[in-house]
Amino acid sequence: MRCPFCKEKDSAVIDSRASDDGYSIRRRRQCSACGKRFTTFERVELNMPLIVKRTGARREYDREKIRGSMRLALRKRPVNNERVEEAIGAIEQRLRTLGEREVMSSRVGEFVLEELKKLDSVAYIRFASVYFNVDNPEGFFQLLRELETES
Repeated sequence: MRCPFCKEKDSAVIDSRASDDGYSIRRRRQCSACGKRFTTFERVELNMPLIVKRTGARREYDREKIRGSMRLALRKRPVNNERVEEAIGAIEQRLRTLGEREVMSSRVGEFVLEELKKLDSVAYIRFASVYFNVDNPEGFFQLLRELETES
């Protein structure tokens, strides 16, 4: 594994353990050249379903799009990267267990909403406001009321 700091090709695994979701392995590594430590995740790569957009266009599943959306919602929130990766892993697992070759993007959005709700309520509101196209204060109040009644 190449070091993300100095680009050295050699690094040693210091610690290895299964992540909380059980679908990936978290490895702590140390670069042999610069000595810095970093974390990698190893997971089985299976075929993901195609994502069908509202327009009917079909796209390959893109983990980076999910990560980017979640990171944007979680900006300046106290949630670490490991928890985000576990949430993305849970979303991917749910997509795989659907057993479908194609999944509507709205379904993926629902999965993201569910995971964000578990991670951080502010991030959930941020994502939901865009997902549900909230354009007035009453819409935000409604999201807050729904969140309050569920907790």
